[in-house]
Amino acid sequence: MGFPGTWMTESESVVYRVVPKCACSTIGQIMFYSDHGTFFDGDIHDATTGLHKWALEPSQALIENNVKSHKSYAFTCVRNPYTRILSSFFDKICGIQRNGKRYRGNLVPLLTQKYGIEVGGDDGKQEFDQIASFRRFLLFARDTIRFKKPMEPDIHWSAMSGHVSTFIVNGGRYDNIFFTEKFDEGMASVLKNIKTKHTIDLKRIPKFNESEGHGPKRAHPVEDYFDDLSKHLVWEIYKRDFQLFKYDFENPGNKMPLAEVDLDEVHAKLGD
Repeated sequence: MGFPGTWMTESESVVYRVVPKCACSTIGQIMFYSDHGTFFDGDIHDATTGLHKWALEPSQALIENNVKSHKSYAFTCVRNPYTRILSSFFDKICGIQRNGKRYRGNLVPLLTQKYGIEVGGDDGKQEFDQIASFRRFLLFARDTIRFKKPMEPDIHWSAMSGHVSTFIVNGGRYDNIFFTEKFDEGMASVLKNIKTKHTIDLKRIPKFNESEGHGPKRAHPVEDYFDDLSKHLVWEIYKRDFQLFKYDFENPGNKMPLAEVDLDEVHAKLGD
């Protein structure tokens, strides 16, 4: 299995396990900058040089050797499950992707037909009932995760604990798991523990948001999208994420974590 979703600087100063929809574009660009003194020109997910990635075959042995011997500082970043699944809906389902097409081709027509989801028309810019459509999408996301129907779950809405666990199960250990909601503080705690070729001033780093502008703007507060049934579905899908990463399940309007992540607990519970 190896270390899917794992990125490492070419200098091997730091190792990062990508969790989709959790500031991964900004983190990747900071890693790239730390080695090269410039940002990658384009979406960091498209970079095939300047950063080691598990998806690039020449990088795999280097990443595996590093992670298994815990040679470098290793970290990941997590996000409130309520805002993460909402972001996935507006970006991946309602939005037009950077290639000018819908995400995963026939996915949106399938959702319209089987779940009655609206996405704001062909360009994603028309008015539609965001709350009703999101709740139907949530049902679809649950079906993919629990029953693998009508398709396998997508990385953008599968549980964070699943992404985080592959790194542990295959022999890695995290030194730090921080929160998207406290990004500057968390990223600073990583940078304090590693040596970089180029100094990074977090106050001057732009936020690289690959999903910015893809889809319609969220028209309501987060809590309005989640009624009792929606909360039940969210718990069914993300129970472990709430428990391990200390987010507030009871109040969807509170995006902030309730406590710091207990790294020993994460390794114990996700390492089996």
